[in-house]
Amino acid sequence: MLSEPETPAKGRPLSRAVRECIAGRYGESDGERYGVTAEGFAAMVAVVVNRYAADDGEDEQLQLAASLRVGELMLARACSAGNGLAWEEFMTRFRTPLYEAAYRIAKDEATGRELADGLYAELFGMANAKGERASKLDYYMGRGSLEGWLRTVLSQQYVNRYRAQRKEVSLEEQVEAGKSFAERPAEKIIPPDTRVAEAVKESFAELKAEERWMLASYYLDERTLADIGRQMRVHESTVSRKLERLTDALRKRVRKRLQAMGMNARRVDEVMQELDVRDLDINVEANLRQETQLNTFLKKDGPLT
Repeated sequence: MLSEPETPAKGRPLSRAVRECIAGRYGESDGERYGVTAEGFAAMVAVVVNRYAADDGEDEQLQLAASLRVGELMLARACSAGNGLAWEEFMTRFRTPLYEAAYRIAKDEATGRELADGLYAELFGMANAKGERASKLDYYMGRGSLEGWLRTVLSQQYVNRYRAQRKEVSLEEQVEAGKSFAERPAEKIIPPDTRVAEAVKESFAELKAEERWMLASYYLDERTLADIGRQMRVHESTVSRKLERLTDALRKRVRKRLQAMGMNARRVDEVMQELDVRDLDINVEANLRQETQLNTFLKKDGPLT
């Protein structure tokens, strides 16, 4: 389980040798590149040393300070602080490995994609109880590789997802009831409803040029919110809100069209829950500029950050 990020422990002050060891590693951290001073870096590393070796001797503290992956620790903290340059570096280095790891864990492309996108939202930052932006990257402490830590978090997310979807009745209870080896009923094969593709296609046709560009940039090109914001000359949070409003409007348009085509409300709810535009017979490239994998942005719980 992930523990809460901590502030420096109120134990013994770090020795001069440990402080000098930490200071000597500032050059490895890329702190200057991300606007973090040597003092800020020292405080950052001191948190880790105090957390894991506050009661240890100087030798153990020196060993820990010398072994930390300070470059990746700095990258994680800069991303958490909303540094656009750091996010560009993070996406360049970890986007592909993260999606590949999610696919391997989920053993299904769509589920893996959803798993990775959900993690991205938490890495970018979710509002906490105080309304402050909190990033899961704050939990990374630099003791192992950042890529390995990301894989571990993905695995934990998948386990949590699985547990949430399990039936309340335990496996043991099902065995006792003689249900564990019951034959599964054959699944119904339902032909595709052409009305869904038509509703989506018509909704795409109503998009303005800027809306098409935003959707293509985020969902097709997989660009960061910060990158899109720089091109639009607005803050990344503004981009996030625009995308959220846009996808919500698209969902409402599709829902309204389906109902106008004679689909009952219950079936519309089912369609909107399962809808993935990749499964529809429409030319996404013609609508959103570029052919590549398109995420399920019509789902209510999509990967918006």
